[in-house]
Amino acid sequence: MDKKFYFMAGLPRAGSTLLSTLLNQNPRFYSGPSSPVLGAMFTTHDNFQSNELYTGYPKPDQVNEIIGSIIRHWYSDIEQEVIFDKNRAWCARVPFIEGYIRQEAKVIVPVRRVDEIIASMLTMIHRNPFKDGQPRINFVDEILVKNNIPVNDENRCIHLIQPGGIVWESLNAAKLGVEENHGDKFLFVDYNELVEDPQKELNDIYEFLDEEPFEHVFDGLSNKHREDDLVTYGLSDMHEVHSKLEKTSPDPSEVLPDSIIELYNSNKKTLEFWNYSNDSGVINTQPKVINPNIPSNTPKNNYNLFS
Repeated sequence: MDKKFYFMAGLPRAGSTLLSTLLNQNPRFYSGPSSPVLGAMFTTHDNFQSNELYTGYPKPDQVNEIIGSIIRHWYSDIEQEVIFDKNRAWCARVPFIEGYIRQEAKVIVPVRRVDEIIASMLTMIHRNPFKDGQPRINFVDEILVKNNIPVNDENRCIHLIQPGGIVWESLNAAKLGVEENHGDKFLFVDYNELVEDPQKELNDIYEFLDEEPFEHVFDGLSNKHREDDLVTYGLSDMHEVHSKLEKTSPDPSEVLPDSIIELYNSNKKTLEFWNYSNDSGVINTQPKVINPNIPSNTPKNNYNLFS
């Protein structure tokens, strides 16, 4: 059976794991953890672009087939006919979807107030102190230590929202996709609205995907596709889903340093661009023609790929 692929990107701590858990209630759907598919596609693409043996005797049709087949092979063990591939960089790589995978790009983009995201990250770090015998410290403190930056809450927050930090990189990838006029292929799903009225948000997702609606349940939840968070992130509960759908995060004012709250308030419109992308608050959704061959003009250094 041919698979239909949709994509999930968005921001950390914005409900992508919760959303996957809910989507998996539909027997036609499979939504797993973040996958290495896009990274493998990009690496293969980059290899051919820079390989002198290929440039001396190019075979673009064969290259397109090789790169486009990666996602099919990765999910060859999945029985469901509809698959959601999750990677925070998909918004910045729409040409890889339509040029290589050759399906219409439809990307679900979970978003959330950035101060809440940072507060959630900080709270998670606080409840996961390093213990002897663990494979690693949490990935935020690890970067600070490697760069000889004092480990404290203010520096943790600053790292998260500057280039190289997971929040900044995720925001940048989504913003780049909008700036490249792919906004009509994105559905921004606000975390707070998902928690407050989950069935409505899911109905909007089904409508966006042009899929038949499905009645979901919102208690007894569990993430059946858990990643090894302690090994991968140094945080044991990075992708834990609570049994009952409710908001449990503390108010950012109770967690964040005053300097970070001030920084957020002064940059809110820039950070949360999906609400403030122009004077009318509407994201630019003009369509863009995509070359089905290797997108050779894709910028390489504006964002990172996330595995």
